[in-house]
Amino acid sequence: MGLLDNLKAKAGQLKGKAGDLAHQHGDKIERGLDKAAKTVDEKTKGKYSDKIDTGTGKAKGALDRLAQKDDEGKGPQGR
Repeated sequence: MGLLDNLKAKAGQLKGKAGDLAHQHGDKIERGLDKAAKTVDEKTKGKYSDKIDTGTGKAKGALDRLAQKDDEGKGPQGR
């Protein structure tokens, strides 16, 4: 197995762990995203509200996709 194969294997393992964490703590992560977005919006006095909302929405979408991919790999009982 070459170096690149080893790196790909490790990356796959890390992605699986990230999916597990996203599934377990998705609600906390979303609250953190909302809190950060609110803080940045307040600091910029609403100047970039639309961009902040777009970025937050994309981050939440990525989180949902990551958590769903984790669900697809598990059996009917969730593990």
